[in-house]
Amino acid sequence: MGAPFEGIANDFKGRIACYKQDWVCALCSGVRILAPTMYIFFASALPVIAFGEQLSRDTGGSLSTVEALASTALCGIIHSIFGGQPLLILGVAEPTVIMYIYLYNFCKSRPELGGKLFLAWAGWVCIWTGFFLILLAIFNACAVITKFTRVAGELFGMLIAVLFFQEAIKGLISEFNIPKSENPEEEKYQFQWLYTNGLLAIIFSVGLLFTALKSRHARSWKYGTGWFRSFIADYGVPLMVVCWTALSYGVPSKVPDGVPRRLFCPLPWEPASLYHWTVVKDMGKVPPTYIFAACLPAVMIAGLYFFDHSVASQLAQQKEFNLQKPPAYHYDVLLLGLMTLICGLLGLPPSNGVLPQSPMHTKSLAVLKRQLIRRKMVKSAKECIKQKASNSEIYGKMQAVFIEMDTSPTPKELETLTKAVMNADDGNQDGKFDAEKNIDPYLPVRVNEQRMSNLLQSFLVALTLLAIPIMKMIPTSVLWGYFAYMAIDSLPGNQFWERMLLLFITPGRRFKVLEGSHLSIVESVPFKIIASFTLLQFAYFLLCFGVTWIPVAGIMFPLPFFLLISIREHVLPKFFQHSHLQELDASEYEEIAGARRRAKNLNVLEKERPDTIVEENNEEYYDAEILDEMTTHRGELKLRTVSHNEERFLQIHPEDSLQRQ
Repeated sequence: MGAPFEGIANDFKGRIACYKQDWVCALCSGVRILAPTMYIFFASALPVIAFGEQLSRDTGGSLSTVEALASTALCGIIHSIFGGQPLLILGVAEPTVIMYIYLYNFCKSRPELGGKLFLAWAGWVCIWTGFFLILLAIFNACAVITKFTRVAGELFGMLIAVLFFQEAIKGLISEFNIPKSENPEEEKYQFQWLYTNGLLAIIFSVGLLFTALKSRHARSWKYGTGWFRSFIADYGVPLMVVCWTALSYGVPSKVPDGVPRRLFCPLPWEPASLYHWTVVKDMGKVPPTYIFAACLPAVMIAGLYFFDHSVASQLAQQKEFNLQKPPAYHYDVLLLGLMTLICGLLGLPPSNGVLPQSPMHTKSLAVLKRQLIRRKMVKSAKECIKQKASNSEIYGKMQAVFIEMDTSPTPKELETLTKAVMNADDGNQDGKFDAEKNIDPYLPVRVNEQRMSNLLQSFLVALTLLAIPIMKMIPTSVLWGYFAYMAIDSLPGNQFWERMLLLFITPGRRFKVLEGSHLSIVESVPFKIIASFTLLQFAYFLLCFGVTWIPVAGIMFPLPFFLLISIREHVLPKFFQHSHLQELDASEYEEIAGARRRAKNLNVLEKERPDTIVEENNEEYYDAEILDEMTTHRGELKLRTVSHNEERFLQIHPEDSLQRQ
């Protein structure tokens, strides 16, 4: 692992060298940086609001949306200025919420602590957690993050998705019940209005779920302009929250106040929200036994944060994004430890790197950089064409622009650009280079690596605290629908989920899988092996999920994920071949394009490939659609290949083999 502090020192040297450029790149983007900023702000703020409501309900109001937003804003600002990888988005995540609920239930069961010392004891847990994270950074523990393979990551993702769905169902059921702290004699808690509240909750939650899922795929719609489709795809979910909130005010005037129920959250300036800022005064009241006992849950939380933070950072800087600046895993874990300690002293739930917001942030900046490079290269090419320049002269100008916009293009990228310009005659009937048509396939994926978008979105989250009176208008049922949306939206791209679905397809219908884009393992691994591996993984998932139901010991739920390192290295190889394990537990998401039916003649083949890129490229939102197709909902970039297996093709289209005989 290297000498202590070696990883931190190397990370700091690498990032300090490009710190000034991180800000200069943002300034060069001008107002265009606001588009990815707003996009990631809504993607970050909505989950935090939902988690805040969950915290408020399950911790007796000790924590609420105010504390969740304050932590996200504070940690986001610190990380965007002082962090190593500014593309990483921080926020209060579901694992933090789960841990804090366990801590609260533990405090309530102990007379020495009780609900009054919950935040004080949680502060000590955060201090221990921060200490352990700092130790992990000092001793270069990030070097072992590669030991957490796809099996662990996807099991963890599936567990979080199920917990989201569980929370949505529990929330909907609670809409039919009277809250414990409320007076059952109030009119809104009479049977008919309680039943009405529950039915309205089902309507609003299912409505939000359905419309949010539809808007998620707006870029692939047939209707509307590119600008409109891109706007709906990026901001559709918050728009649906606003729409269903507005519809909730359409109930008849005879319905009593409180039907439907709305978000309960104290205002930031009320005493209930101000107490946590001074919780450090009560930390001395915690008995010494419990101060030292706090290190036990801290070990679990530190391991959980280390895993979650590092995976989010990995996905934010995947090699396919072609990031030009160095990573800073060790330094970022060090900073995470310090921020966790600060949050504990301020009575806030800590924030860490979140998914899928972190890779979503990188993807949005990749769209921006691609648009900037393309616009300038097309402009340069058109100027040369007007001057009737040769293809070699056009290439020279475009190469200069490419190098100016991207200080370190690779030789391969320059080579493909040469082919685009010098060989353009082969695909152009006029014998001229078409700047609009010929550039697009050769543009590299590049990211506008800077700190401003993260800083601005964190400031916007902080300003959201002033909008608490507006947020209190949101029905709680809309938030339950949003929990269900987060659960369902996280499943596509999870190979564990896709393999489970494969088990329910009868042998006679499996050819349907091969017709569309499908996982590469479908063609490279026997079905019996896939089924065995998936059932084993499902059994382990049930174990992990079962641990979360244990009242106090549930805080140990990260432990099975740490044990997976040993199971993957020493147990699984005894049951599965190495080649099969490499495919089933690959580090990359590999997908094979569906086998298309062969055209009967050349004319038909030409008709099947209309050139729509020219039209779409007039709209700069085409780049966003391309990157949407390239990434999973988790934010992981796909490796798309084409199957050359003739046997598979004949299995899908057997009638074609008869026609050729």
